[in-house]
Amino acid sequence: MKPLARRTLAALLLIAGYDHSALGMPSFNEVKADFRPSDTLILDRHGEILQRQRTDVTVRRGQWVALADVSPALRTALVLSEDQRFYEHSGVDWRAVSSAAWGNLWNTRTRGASTLTMQLAGLLDGDWRAGPGGRSVTQKLGQAVTATQLEARWRKDQILESYLNLVPFRGEIVGIDALSRTLFGKAAHGLDAREAAVAAALVRAPNAAPARVAQRACGVLQAMNAAPATPPAIKKAAPPVSAPAVRSPAADCDGLNLFVTGALQRRAWPASEGLAPHLARRLLATGGPATPTRVNATVDATLQRFALQTLQRHLRELRGRNVEDGAVVVLDNASGEVLAWVGSSGELSDAAEVDGVLAPRQPGSTLKPFLYAQAIAEQRLTAASLLDDAPTQIPTAGGLYIPQNYDRQFKGWVSVRTALGASLNVPAVRTLVMVSPEAFARQLRAVGLPLRETGDYYGYSLALGSAELPLLALTNAYRTLANGGRFSEVAIRPPARPAKGPAAAPAGPALDPRAAYIVGDILSDPNARARTFGTDSVLATRFWTAVKTGTSKDMRDNWALGWSQRYTVGVWVGNASGAAMHDVSGTSGAAPIWAAVMQQLHARTPSRAPLPPAGLMAQRVSFGGQLEAARSEWFLPGTAQDTFAINSIADNDPSTLGRGQIRLKTVKNGPAQATRITAPADGTILALDPDIPPTRQRVRFTADAAGARWLMDGQPLGSGATVPWMPWPGRHRVTLVNAAGQPLDEIRLEVRGAGVRAVAYK
Repeated sequence: MKPLARRTLAALLLIAGYDHSALGMPSFNEVKADFRPSDTLILDRHGEILQRQRTDVTVRRGQWVALADVSPALRTALVLSEDQRFYEHSGVDWRAVSSAAWGNLWNTRTRGASTLTMQLAGLLDGDWRAGPGGRSVTQKLGQAVTATQLEARWRKDQILESYLNLVPFRGEIVGIDALSRTLFGKAAHGLDAREAAVAAALVRAPNAAPARVAQRACGVLQAMNAAPATPPAIKKAAPPVSAPAVRSPAADCDGLNLFVTGALQRRAWPASEGLAPHLARRLLATGGPATPTRVNATVDATLQRFALQTLQRHLRELRGRNVEDGAVVVLDNASGEVLAWVGSSGELSDAAEVDGVLAPRQPGSTLKPFLYAQAIAEQRLTAASLLDDAPTQIPTAGGLYIPQNYDRQFKGWVSVRTALGASLNVPAVRTLVMVSPEAFARQLRAVGLPLRETGDYYGYSLALGSAELPLLALTNAYRTLANGGRFSEVAIRPPARPAKGPAAAPAGPALDPRAAYIVGDILSDPNARARTFGTDSVLATRFWTAVKTGTSKDMRDNWALGWSQRYTVGVWVGNASGAAMHDVSGTSGAAPIWAAVMQQLHARTPSRAPLPPAGLMAQRVSFGGQLEAARSEWFLPGTAQDTFAINSIADNDPSTLGRGQIRLKTVKNGPAQATRITAPADGTILALDPDIPPTRQRVRFTADAAGARWLMDGQPLGSGATVPWMPWPGRHRVTLVNAAGQPLDEIRLEVRGAGVRAVAYK
């Protein structure tokens, strides 16, 4: 038997007095639970609505609205328009049925006999919905029986509430929430009498012309004006959520045509609205196969709102300097939870859909802290080591690389503390020569920075931020510094309940915690950045923070990243189009936003300097020639010395200057500079020349110590400051060791040519 026939038979049995419990009519709670909005609500960490994101493009359906949250005027208008005896009948209005039958007999127009409950039955069960030719007798009978069953099981307020949420109004609009927000730009509880009359008129003729809708709405207004002030008793309705009639003001149809025309043309409810559209898309993109109606996020709506307003206010102040975009990220240091995710400046941007939190941009000088941390961890430098900030030319495969400082000026000999704090470019490039681009690239990846190419691809410009990186990853890398070198992923969803069983082992450090502490100490030192930023810049907060700014080539990107005891904040300012800004520096672009957000975070929360990790020692140091004032400095074990002075500069050899080789005058028992391989660079790729016999081709390895020994893939190669080697295809490891066999430095290289096999590193 076909489903419709079975339902019809069941309806007939019901009329005959059979038990109707087997028909499977859903309960009110089941209907409400199965309701699916066309939007997903993104909730902040406290349950506040952060963003409303459309996820179903086939229909425009808002959230389920409780009857108590529906305008009393609308409840009255709907009942007067569709079912005046709604509170009196038990599903079927037999008086209306008789009137309709009599009118059909005499061929006169009468009001339809379909009650709100019968219409709801059609909305709940597709078998009772009218087709192109209207409902058949069987459908009308089944609809009536279903309505009677609904009245027996549901309260009147539940029937009215479900109807208001399920009824289609106009076009794609379904439910009172979507209608109110789309046509009137307000929530359902705010509809006035005129708006309620228009909504009720659309129920009867959803797609009618505006003049027809206005005519019917005028009739509804007049009926509302004539309605009694006290409603009839509500059958089976709970008093707190009953639908009392509301006495409307005098019905006034003047101007109703114009009002209806404007409302029906209005589509003010955007596909997405709220404070965090980019975060919402990210959350939904990382969700499961089924789209949820509500998604919880780690973001704090109050902080998100403040960050967005601060970004927009500052960009308005920069109007005229060709800058319209920006992004802000706030992370919780301990958990990695994202507390604010501002992807764009919104209405100020011509590319508001571009997510500045995830878009890769050149980070400028913001990579320098990781470079110096690596050099300190490898004991190539200390915070007091001297570097020459002077013009230099570094030979590369593509020609001479000539780094410049931001202000095109040079400071001469400076300590690492000053070089990093004042963000000097030339000392950073010299440091990268010591570390090598490929080794630095490995360090950057260890702290979560997604480099697209190898270190050799970027070359020495990697020290100045030539790679493109997203703000989120860069901010999390700074959070790694804040956490003593321990890296972990960020989280945009609240953590799930911990599963039973042993906890996962914590990840190892991505950076030496002692070096991370020293770098943080430098970035929190106002005196260290005084040469470039002065002692009272916007970077100086009243509580402990460590901060670094950065500006990419041609002023296309401006950054400020830093952390406090509890939070890490990252800010990017620029143009999504890549256009250059006009005279916008680190302290005038991103830094004021960073400082304002950090101040908001610590308005009532203190921030104290971290304690030094085990294995660090503090020592008073002085600088020969009065290069810098004496101070206390932090050292790794075995690297401390009490005086730093210039003895000689490798006989003024320009090529040595380019490699950053500095001979330090060592007093007492301080260590000499670490011995290293000076050529070739780590990660070098060599190609055999097919026109030269293999026995005539040589690679020359050089080091800055004459007494060292060389190992090739673990086997002896030679000794001395220079060693020749006949290359053969493959990947190789070259190690420099001392007389006791202890490694001093190591590089990896690859030789390519005929018959080359892919060989994994040992």
